[in-house]
Amino acid sequence: MKKVIIIGAGIGGIALAIRLQTAGISTIILEQRDKPGGRAYVYKQDGFIFDAGPTVITDPNSIKLLFDLSKNRMENYVNLLPIKPFYRLYWGKEKFLNYEDNIKDLEKQIAKFNLNDIKGYRLFLNYSKKVFKEGYLSFASKSFLTINDMLFILPKLIKIKAWKSVYSIVSQFIKNDYLKQAFSFNSLFIGGNPFSTSSIYTLIHALEYEWGIWFPKGGVGALIKALIKLFQNLGGNLILNSQVISIYVNNNKVNKVHLKNGQIFDADIIVSNADIINTYRNLLGQYAFGKKKYMNLIKKKMSNSLFVIYFGLSEQYTHLAHHTIFFPSNYKKSIENIFGKNFSRDNLSIYLHSPSVTDLSLAPTGCSTFYALIPVPNLSNSSINWSEESIKLKNIVFMYLEQYCIPNLRKKLITQRIFTPNDFKDVLGSYLGSAFSFAPLLTQSAWFRPHNRDKNLTNLYFVGAGTHPGAGIPGVIASANITAEIIFNDINL
Repeated sequence: MKKVIIIGAGIGGIALAIRLQTAGISTIILEQRDKPGGRAYVYKQDGFIFDAGPTVITDPNSIKLLFDLSKNRMENYVNLLPIKPFYRLYWGKEKFLNYEDNIKDLEKQIAKFNLNDIKGYRLFLNYSKKVFKEGYLSFASKSFLTINDMLFILPKLIKIKAWKSVYSIVSQFIKNDYLKQAFSFNSLFIGGNPFSTSSIYTLIHALEYEWGIWFPKGGVGALIKALIKLFQNLGGNLILNSQVISIYVNNNKVNKVHLKNGQIFDADIIVSNADIINTYRNLLGQYAFGKKKYMNLIKKKMSNSLFVIYFGLSEQYTHLAHHTIFFPSNYKKSIENIFGKNFSRDNLSIYLHSPSVTDLSLAPTGCSTFYALIPVPNLSNSSINWSEESIKLKNIVFMYLEQYCIPNLRKKLITQRIFTPNDFKDVLGSYLGSAFSFAPLLTQSAWFRPHNRDKNLTNLYFVGAGTHPGAGIPGVIASANITAEIIFNDINL
């Protein structure tokens, strides 16, 4: 019987643990915080429930499969609710678009922006479906451990023009500036700059069109609870408040983990669901190869960070959409603001999550739960003092929301908390406070991304946003599937 230790109880780590435990492999998850979830942590404050991280589920079948493998029914653990519209997109007060999968309704809305873009949208959707077929159903389910794996898919990458950016591909089909923004912003959900992220990520549009947008009843935290319950029902062991401080290596194999509290766990296989850069720097930094790997990885371009305000209000707001995006007056400058070196409080993009619109249980009776999120630079931009910037940004966001959709917000405010790039670094252990690990560039995707298994330590594996295929709930679950298959092959299961 093989014994596996997984470091970190993020969604990717939990999904992998379920697959391993289902296959009869004894699996322990060691989580340093007091609750599982990783970026999908849950805060409870003054009667309000705040999902800390991901809020968009686009591939419910990938979750359902985790239950199906052991002949369990997902519906007995968690209930996923459909979200309509997917997103409401705003440019000022009057101009908006309900982004959805009802083609007739969507095309009527497109016509109000530019009648000629209806044909262009149809062409873009067809292109997105082709990329979805290759990029998600094929590439994202395949491991890339050797250069030959990359060479095999090269003709397909050329065929879909993967070297082009999301925005440039959208612009080939769609001419209206607002609609270009509407169909290119999705890459921001995985830390990608629409003007430089590979056109592979246009597949997100087809992914949403194919399977819709979903939200767990009780919040994403309810999904985490369901997955942990399944894992434990299968005999798996989750140990909380257990910070791993080092991984031991003997004869080119990892064999133990050392906890901050002094405990040592033996293992035949170790998987890190922690930040990959910090895994090599902090957990393997006592070895020369760990330092060398760390120095190589920090040369890669990291994704942006996030500034998030969680807040609860003493009123319900049924007129809002579950997901709302407020676009800035200058889209390109806003993107430069996020990914460049000269951060400015002008031209901010704001994502408003309003889960109480879908699920009243997330707030006290008569109240509403929210979070407002702004994509911001990671900590490589050292000119920003986040202690001071937080107060300024919070006031800007609240003033904006009062003006456009939540009048008298501050008079209705019951509770609030803030999460900054410093928290991504200090609380979540993310290198440079990056919210999505390595940026999703073509030169940092597939074989070019850190592999799901270490090249030299043949029983050290990785799962989560930092490895192939990348960030987002579908991405980290796909990474769990890939890593599981590699492990199964390695141990001849």
